[in-house]
Amino acid sequence: MMQSHNPPPSWRTLRGLLCAACLAWASAGGIAGEDHDRARKALEAGEVLPLRTILERIERDYPGQVMDVELERQRQAGTERWVYEIKLLRTGGALVKLKVDARDGSVISHRVRDRAEGEPAGPRTPASAGRH
Repeated sequence: MMQSHNPPPSWRTLRGLLCAACLAWASAGGIAGEDHDRARKALEAGEVLPLRTILERIERDYPGQVMDVELERQRQAGTERWVYEIKLLRTGGALVKLKVDARDGSVISHRVRDRAEGEPAGPRTPASAGRH
C-alpha cells in the first residue's frame, strides 16, 4: 500500500490552529470563567499583547512548533504582571519553554531541554539562543 507524504504544516498554519483551538477551548469552558474574564479584560485594557503578536515576535529568535501556551498573572517582588508561558518543539526534538512578558513581548526567561539529554540545559538569555 502506498503512503502519501504530506509536508509539515507551516508556522502560520500551526499558529492559526492553535489560536482556533484556544478560542474553542475557552468558549467550551476549558478556561475557568474568572481567569478567562481577567485575561480578556487585560487584553481589552491594553495590559497584554494578543497571542498572535507574541508568537510573531518570538518566531524569529525561537523557531519551532508551538506545543502549549498559557497566560498567567504572576507575582514577584510585590508586583504583578501577565506572562505568556510558551512551549516550543524545535527541529531535532529540543523542547524550549519561554516566559514572555505579555505587556511588551520581551522574553523574561527560557529553558531548553534537549531530547537526547532529557535534562534541562538551564536558563539562557535571548542573546545566547542562536549560539547553541
